[in-house]
Amino acid sequence: MNSSTALLLARILLALIFILAGLNKFGNIAGTAGYIGSVGLPFGTLLAWGAAIFEVVAGLAILAGFQTKLFSYALAAFCVVSAAIFHNNFGDQIQFILFMKNLAMAGGFLALSVSGPGSISVDARRA
Repeated sequence: MNSSTALLLARILLALIFILAGLNKFGNIAGTAGYIGSVGLPFGTLLAWGAAIFEVVAGLAILAGFQTKLFSYALAAFCVVSAAIFHNNFGDQIQFILFMKNLAMAGGFLALSVSGPGSISVDARRA
């Protein structure tokens, strides 16, 4: 597998979870808002809509390789912040695994920000 194909596959794998999670949030904004409120954050509905929109837009941007560096940094930060807020009960093994998953995804996005999206991307076509 050449590097452009590997980077395309990496972008697909990184983007898929955010696109699907965002679409799922759109299907249950009230549930997402309730979960956000359960950790003590205000404006649950507003944050639920914001998260849903951000996840879908950023996921699609990564998938297409559009503004890859910017969206990689944004998603890396989103992963770290959401891990710290929503998955900080380290006594619960599932929450610990979810925390570590978020950190691993942040690392993948940071690596993507450095490597770039590869030649099979909108960014490469625009260059």
